[in-house]
Amino acid sequence: MNPGSHLETGPPRRLFLRLAVAAGLLAALFAWPLFRLVSFALHSELFSYILLIPVISGYLIWSVRNTLNLQAARPCWTGALLAFAAGGAALAAYALGRRAGWEPAAQDYLSLMTLAFVCCLWGVCLVILGSRLPERLHFPLAFLLFAVPLPRAWQDHIDTFFQYKSAAMAEAFCKAAFEPVARNGLILRLSHCALRVNPECSGIHSTLVLLIVGFLAGFLFLRRFWTRAALVLAVVPLAILRNGFRVFVIGWLCVHVSPDMIDSPIHHHGGPIFFALSLIPFFLLLVFLRKWESHARVAEVPNTQSKERI
Repeated sequence: MNPGSHLETGPPRRLFLRLAVAAGLLAALFAWPLFRLVSFALHSELFSYILLIPVISGYLIWSVRNTLNLQAARPCWTGALLAFAAGGAALAAYALGRRAGWEPAAQDYLSLMTLAFVCCLWGVCLVILGSRLPERLHFPLAFLLFAVPLPRAWQDHIDTFFQYKSAAMAEAFCKAAFEPVARNGLILRLSHCALRVNPECSGIHSTLVLLIVGFLAGFLFLRRFWTRAALVLAVVPLAILRNGFRVFVIGWLCVHVSPDMIDSPIHHHGGPIFFALSLIPFFLLLVFLRKWESHARVAEVPNTQSKERI
């Protein structure tokens, strides 16, 4: 055995053991909210993805465990205090709201409690790993924010935004297909029927999932901030295009096939099909951005060599 191997692997293992114990104690303190979060996600069509978030974060951390440099880790008290303060602020907001007579819905309660837990977990990581917190762990820890359910008010605003944008995009598709249409807000009047874009048609679940995929794909396959940002920002227009196209297809089928298509499986259960279609331009954009990064790196090499010669 190499005499120095214990010195290289021992401290990181002890740090991870401390981190596991501290995270376990923190989870025990938040046991009831976390239990309710799991139950909520299991029975929620919109937030069912929450159960996968800690699994993905854990896998991302596990996959880089052998490349981490955790020697001489020191607590980062400033960052830890800020993280604990943010968690405490979320708990204080809940307590003050209850004292003022606020009766939060389960979704709002879990939003505050989960945010408090995630912030405190960040604080624990900064205390134990501190200033040596590897850059490769930044994304997996930040990714845990997706486990926080959207507050109900935020969800309503996002639903409304996508409803109106989807209705406008469906109208544009109809006009591009020379289909007679008149739109009044969320109502599309076609030649033989009228459609209303309801909150269920906003596609918020598919949009959140695509947003998560965008962050993951950017982290795993792209290296530059601007290319990652471009991929993530493309999710919103892609979501609007997808929702508008779905409304257009259903309306077209109602006009040209049968009005009963409004109750067909493609309307009530066709979401995954249109989500899969939206992945095509998404991955084409990802491939384009990867190639752009490759060309940019190749172009930088001659510039670097010419500077060295000078």
